[in-house]
Amino acid sequence: MSNDYFVHESSYIDDGAVIGSGTKIWHFCHIQSGAVIGEGCSLGQNVNISKNVKIGSGVKIQNNVSVYEGVELGDYVFCGPSCVFTNDLTPRAKYPKGSAGYKKTLVGTGASIGANATIVCGHTIGEWALIGAGAVVASDVPAHALMLGVPARQAGWVCECGQVLDNELSCPDCGRRYEKTANTITEVKQNGIS
Repeated sequence: MSNDYFVHESSYIDDGAVIGSGTKIWHFCHIQSGAVIGEGCSLGQNVNISKNVKIGSGVKIQNNVSVYEGVELGDYVFCGPSCVFTNDLTPRAKYPKGSAGYKKTLVGTGASIGANATIVCGHTIGEWALIGAGAVVASDVPAHALMLGVPARQAGWVCECGQVLDNELSCPDCGRRYEKTANTITEVKQNGIS
């Protein structure tokens, strides 16, 4: 491991964990062996990163979040306080499945998960999606989708900057424009750039 990241003295980093440059790991965290954390991440108080978890660069994980084996976070993912990931659809204490039985959960680049939201394992959250606070995600989420409720249902579309898009799929904050394609949206290039 390099030494160009910060780890609070109350946290534990197991041998075999890889931590990227500029990452900050705050109070009472545990990073398990085989975990890979990208550059410029911030892990709040009481965060657990299980073995073999992959976390991209620029990720922000707020207090009291456990990222279990089988979960992969893309670049610039935001995990709100006390959000929950799972990795086993039918857990039994008496009959543990081990890592071979874990379901994969992929969270795409730039997606945000609100405080106390639950992500049921085995699903993909698309790039730049926004999961509302307290929502329970039990199905795949399209890129840029705004998901609210229990179970989470799509309530609109969000811009890459995080603002909810208007009915014309335009962002009132940054001016990006999108068009519907299949079951998602894509940014409309303006003057040859997007």
